[in-house]
Amino acid sequence: MSTQNAPRRHDYGPDLRVALGPLGLDNPVMPASGCFGPELGSLFDLNRLGAMVTKTIFFGARSGNPAHRLAETPGGMLNSVGIPSRGVDAFVEQILPEYRRWQTPTIVSLGGLSVEEYWDLADRLRGVPGIAALELNVSCPNLEAGGIEMGASPAQVEAVVRGVVDRSTVPVISKLTPNVTSIAEIARASEAGGATAITAVNTLVGMAVDLDTRAPVIGNMVGGLSGPAIKPIALRMVWEVRKAVSIPVIGCGGIARACDALEFLVVGATVVQVGTATFTRPDAMLGVIDGIADYVRDRGLESIRDLIGTLRTDRGAAETAPELTLAASTGHPAQPAPSRSVQR
Repeated sequence: MSTQNAPRRHDYGPDLRVALGPLGLDNPVMPASGCFGPELGSLFDLNRLGAMVTKTIFFGARSGNPAHRLAETPGGMLNSVGIPSRGVDAFVEQILPEYRRWQTPTIVSLGGLSVEEYWDLADRLRGVPGIAALELNVSCPNLEAGGIEMGASPAQVEAVVRGVVDRSTVPVISKLTPNVTSIAEIARASEAGGATAITAVNTLVGMAVDLDTRAPVIGNMVGGLSGPAIKPIALRMVWEVRKAVSIPVIGCGGIARACDALEFLVVGATVVQVGTATFTRPDAMLGVIDGIADYVRDRGLESIRDLIGTLRTDRGAAETAPELTLAASTGHPAQPAPSRSVQR
């Protein structure tokens, strides 16, 4: 079923439908992994989201990192939770059923401390109902390679992706780390491995020091920096990834308002993920969705797909992305700016 003809769970007025390969979404907004869960369904209707993304799961149980795990920073947050997990069997039996209560597609995030762990997870989850796609968190350390971050090696990323794709019947998304020299090279490795889409980016490695104790604030010494502080870096990396591959890109990093999300769409993201903003505003994604709808309506666009990949790099012609709009672009030029700015 095409994106244009797919039934909508909610009518936003403007057409916000997008697709990640065969996976159609009502709108381009979803949470980032580890920041949001079905337990927040008591606050608002989760069927309004484009998709839900689970916390990263591992094959076996793991306890995570020592305290302190979180620290607020100017314009962001450091976290070193260590991704505690109950293991894949507990996920299938206890956690996934909570997601299946909603009509929103569920994307399951997979982690691994070896290439084979990702493959084992894919084998275990093959055919399990309620899984719309898999997102591979390749920012995990590879214990078989001296602890180097999996996502820093194009060869390892391609191997992880290819093995999961071979074992899966659902779309596979590769979530990239920004802590590399060339994210475009890693993106191309993901595409070569058969990824349906790419998420860019995960957190940047950062540190904070307590001056009273002269010790690191984070129990694991360093942590992942997220929030508005990393948005310009994430935006640049999404643009670089978009130019490097022909598959859809999911933008992630510092998105808190509709105007943030719209910037990511303009540089080439088909979908965006909202993470740290949901810690203080669990309903932040609703404001992003409503703000995107307002923008599409005020600009006179036929759909959000007319905006994707339209960055004007020469102050004139736009960088169009027809292959990422999934045959949905009408070719209409952008309309004059609306009388109000988009914030939400």
